[in-house]
Amino acid sequence: LHNAIMTGTVTPHLGVGATAGDEECWELFKDLFYPIIKDWHGYDAETQKHPVDLDFSKLVFTDEQKATFNEFVKSTRIRAARNISGYSLPAGATAEDRAQVETVLKQAFSGLTDELAGTYYELGGLTEEQTKFLLEKGFLFQIPTAKNLLTGAGAARSWPNNRGIYHNEAQTALCWVNEEDHCRIISMENGGNIPSVFERFCGLSNALKASAESNGTKLMWNETLGFLGTCPSNLGTGLRASVMIVIPNFNKLMEGDNEEDKHLLDEVCSAYDLQPRGSAGEHSAAVGGKFDISNKQRLGFSEVQLVQKMIDGVSKVIEYEKMLGAGSTPADVRAAFAKKE
Repeated sequence: LHNAIMTGTVTPHLGVGATAGDEECWELFKDLFYPIIKDWHGYDAETQKHPVDLDFSKLVFTDEQKATFNEFVKSTRIRAARNISGYSLPAGATAEDRAQVETVLKQAFSGLTDELAGTYYELGGLTEEQTKFLLEKGFLFQIPTAKNLLTGAGAARSWPNNRGIYHNEAQTALCWVNEEDHCRIISMENGGNIPSVFERFCGLSNALKASAESNGTKLMWNETLGFLGTCPSNLGTGLRASVMIVIPNFNKLMEGDNEEDKHLLDEVCSAYDLQPRGSAGEHSAAVGGKFDISNKQRLGFSEVQLVQKMIDGVSKVIEYEKMLGAGSTPADVRAAFAKKE
């Protein structure tokens, strides 16, 4: 219990304040975790069941939507955590655990073919040239400090041993090994082709599942909490689907003098269960009008449902951006999203 609450004790600014050291923690300390889950996700882990659906073909994304997204969206990214059952999570892992998890994941990566085939970089063995390349691409994960979860939770011990980064040749699929979770899978590409990004994400998830099973284990998952991981905020799907989108008319309002209208983008996104982030994080304006907009929810909805909600919500954000550009007022936009079904 002391270890589970350590991150909240030493880094209270992070918000959640509790982490799991292994799969058993979610049951053993449920009196601690379940109220946090209820508050963070609005999900009752005592009574609800979490669905899973990685069938990318179910997404509804018309050619018209694709053309519109490519006009406004600069890049798309979908990520989630995956952990291997039978090994402690990074916050509670021994050196042996970390090494065995890395071995399982490296086997998974070596079996990836076609578009997903690529290179694994051991964090402790990076050359100066490799480090520069990964930094320029934004592929390196955070370095442990006194102010981040990795250190507070105990996940930074023996750094950087048995940590690493994998990416495919096209640099559209990325995996982080033994950072906050055993593996964080990330699918990304320029533009707004959401189904393409989601299909690649599903391929990575299924490849890790197959590799774990071939090694006599499985991914951490149960029907109540979905995919299990280190932090309560990333349970369920653990999925964050986001777009970098240029919406200068919303940005002008955020930079203006009207305090009420500064929050219009937040209001619109909240109505569609989305979360906008500007250049300085949440509730801030964005350089060049470029915002990161993603799904808020993780638990109680399947992967397909959350990506679809992101598509539908961002479609509305673009619709209202066009309204503002055509001379509509913030009041007109509020009236429009107030009528949403």
